[in-house]
Amino acid sequence: MIKRFSVLYVGQIDLENVGVNGTAPDDRRYTNEQLTQTYDNALALAKQMDDSGFYCLWGAEHHFQREGYECIPNLTLLGTHLAAHTKNLKFGAAFNILPMWHPLRLAEDFSLGDILTGGRLIFGIGRGYQAREVETFGSPLIDQDANRELFEEQVEIILKAFNEESFSHHGKHYNIPPDIPYRGYQLKDITLVPRPTHLPVDIWQPMTSGRSIDFIAKKGIKGMTALCGEKVVEQFFTAYRDSAQEAGRSLTLGQDMSLGFGFYLADTKEEAMEKVRPYHDERYKWFSPFGLVRYTDEEGRMWGSPGAPARTPLVEDGVQQKAWICGPPEHFVETLKEIEEKYPGLEDIFLQWPEGMSWPELSQQLEIFSKEVIPAFTNRG
Repeated sequence: MIKRFSVLYVGQIDLENVGVNGTAPDDRRYTNEQLTQTYDNALALAKQMDDSGFYCLWGAEHHFQREGYECIPNLTLLGTHLAAHTKNLKFGAAFNILPMWHPLRLAEDFSLGDILTGGRLIFGIGRGYQAREVETFGSPLIDQDANRELFEEQVEIILKAFNEESFSHHGKHYNIPPDIPYRGYQLKDITLVPRPTHLPVDIWQPMTSGRSIDFIAKKGIKGMTALCGEKVVEQFFTAYRDSAQEAGRSLTLGQDMSLGFGFYLADTKEEAMEKVRPYHDERYKWFSPFGLVRYTDEEGRMWGSPGAPARTPLVEDGVQQKAWICGPPEHFVETLKEIEEKYPGLEDIFLQWPEGMSWPELSQQLEIFSKEVIPAFTNRG
């Protein structure tokens, strides 16, 4: 049963000349002053969400984004700052890109943020998908097998650091601690200082493939999926439940999942689609080259695979795939109730701030959503 509503903000600034015929993403360049608008947007968004019944503001870690689409390099730092300006809202990492971190540094930072905010940070991890940032930090991404191998070892270290009073780890990439003398004795283990005080730490990871879903389900990591076609969602949710069952965790379909949508509220579906079209198209101008279109064709083949569409999607595709919800509030309520009937374990829904949409327009959208959609799920008695 759906209980909580959140927003995903990947950190875009107010982009001009958006849409399919607008400025090409690689031609966008902004000053440092313009790029820091992201943090004003995040603060305004956090304050409105905190006052209107939302659960969590999710952000995305990215680096070197002179194009203005994703301008948050440190989610723990930003979340800790925003928590000081709000009362109840949580701040989630979607996601800390582990290969760009030393796992102990990330674990320490999160632990301190957990303490300073009173448990209002949510931990999330990912492998990354942008070569410019991951490879610049000296880690593999183009070599996907090497990336996965590094990531999985990092996860093991973080789980030990969070959950054990002292630990050691000796693997291919990390030797923790090194076998060295220290103050007259030989190092055998270390302790993360501080460790989180809110345990166990909920950990979230994106669901992108069968292999990654199997990994997170068996590790007890929760799964997020955003702007995916309904057949893809069904495949991901079912695979997670089944893998968790193999690991001895009996889950209801949709449990430990969070499902995200693109959206626009208007009097009619047609009006909403036209209003959101330039923002939808701007998003996929940036993200399609990274392979982030997870739709299926009539035969269930993923877009981009042999025989399936390989084009940039239209908003009509997103609505047809049920990855984007467009229309009046009652349509949102009806759609979400259908989803919770299909996935009875699902408790978390999040909305994606469409790239190119200004803050004032999003603010108005969230106000309508908080007054006319959220109460249908939170005021059930």
